[in-house]
This record gives sequence, structure tokens and C-alpha cells, in this order.
Amino acid sequence: MNAMTRKSALLLLGLCAVPLAFAQAPPVEGTEAMETFPLRTLQQNAFQAGERLDFIVHYGFMNAGEATVELQATDRKIQGRPMLHAVGTGRSLGAFDLFYKVDDRYETWFDKKGVFPWVFQRRVSEGGYEFSQDYLYMQHRRQVSTQKERTHDVPADVQDMLSAFYYARTLDLRHAEPGQVFEIQTFLDDEIWPLRMKFVGRETIKVRSGRYQCLRFQPVVQEGRIFATNDDLNVWVTDDGNLVPVLAQAKVLVGSIKMELAGYSGLVHPIAKL
Repeated sequence: MNAMTRKSALLLLGLCAVPLAFAQAPPVEGTEAMETFPLRTLQQNAFQAGERLDFIVHYGFMNAGEATVELQATDRKIQGRPMLHAVGTGRSLGAFDLFYKVDDRYETWFDKKGVFPWVFQRRVSEGGYEFSQDYLYMQHRRQVSTQKERTHDVPADVQDMLSAFYYARTLDLRHAEPGQVFEIQTFLDDEIWPLRMKFVGRETIKVRSGRYQCLRFQPVVQEGRIFATNDDLNVWVTDDGNLVPVLAQAKVLVGSIKMELAGYSGLVHPIAKL
């Protein structure tokens, strides 16, 4: 994977360990095609429209950036099904902004009943490098079409990198055992990418916003992938009904990068803060 993909995958892992532009996507509302495959309906009580999560990214002792993930209500329907609209943004801060400016925006319209995406848009500007992605998820056909005018066959209910964050939070982790592995099929950078996370255990951790009861996860290393060992990335999410990330910490060549929960609002459940 190239450097840009590694950064994107770090963010994906950080946000999705249980648990980020705006061009008009090709039209999918309407009845232009009969459904080929049935669409999933999933009961969940982990998130709701109006939720907002704020994160601070640290490089060593430096506040390097900030990220926000918001879930919004929308009147948009696709294949007659209601949607939720998620928006993730990230930008660099302070001195870091002077030598490596970041201004990223991610959007997904995902199925409210099935928690799988229909439209994904990505606008990246990092260190002077810019690119865009526009994916149309034809879940009823089990296909994804991209801005490159290519169509890919994908597994049922495949996720994008932002909707995967919300789907991961629907998993039942109440009886998770250390060593247990959870897998989410995602379509990322024109390929199917299995996100596999291993549950490590329950821990209490402290970040700048307070102390939280958490579940700890590590990625399951695959040959040729991002991290050399499982210890290269650790993610802690709240041990409650929300399952929101509190801390993601990754080793890099010099030091480490951390993403901490800085603020939250609109949660369904009380957060596991001590």
C-alpha cells in the first residue's frame, strides 16, 4: 500500500475497531433496476442522528490535527429505503499545519435499516497532494462502481471506510473473549479489504478528556498489509452501548501517533466515563 492508503487505513482502524467533497453521485434513487439480492435489515441501538464525536491527533507531544465525525438525518432514499448521512472531516493544526497541511472530508449515505453504504465520497488534501473518490454501492447487485468508470463485484453488505465505523458499533461485544477476532468486509482504494480486529481485553484508560472503561483491540496482521506486528496499533473503545473510540495509538518510525476522544454529544447511552 502507498503512504496515502496507509494513512487512510490507520484512520479506518482507529475508528472502526469495534468499532473519515461533495460531488453529485450517479443517481440510484428510483426503480431503474429490479433487486437481484435481498437487502439486510439490522436492529441496532448504538447510534442515532445528531451524534457528534471530536478527536485530537497527537504526534509526540504536539497537537497535530483534529477530526470530527457527525451523523445527520436526511430525507434521501435509495431503493425506497431511508438513509443516514455521516460526515467525517480532518485537518492539521498549529505548527504541523505549516509543513504538512491536511484538509480531508469523507461522506457516506448509508442504509438506516441495514447499516451498509450506498454512496461514498472522499476528498483528500494532504501535504499538497489531492485526490477524490466517488463510489456508488449497488448493494442490490453486490457491486461497486467508481469514478474510474469501473465496476467491482463485492460481498453482500460490504462497507466503505466511514460506514464501517457505524456497522462495527452494532456488533454484540458483551460476551467477547480475549483472542476473539471480528471481521468486516470493506471496499477501500479499489479493492476488497477485510478489516480484522482481535479483542485483547477490558481496561481502564486515561486520556485528556477523562478516564474511561474500555475494550481494547488490535489488528490481525496480514502479509503485505500495513502493520508489521499486532502491537503496532492498539484501539480502545468505550465498554458501553455506544462503543465509541477513546484512543487509537500507532507506532511509527519515530515515536507514535495518537488519536484521542476530545468531545461528544448526541450519544444514545451514557458513556462509560469514570
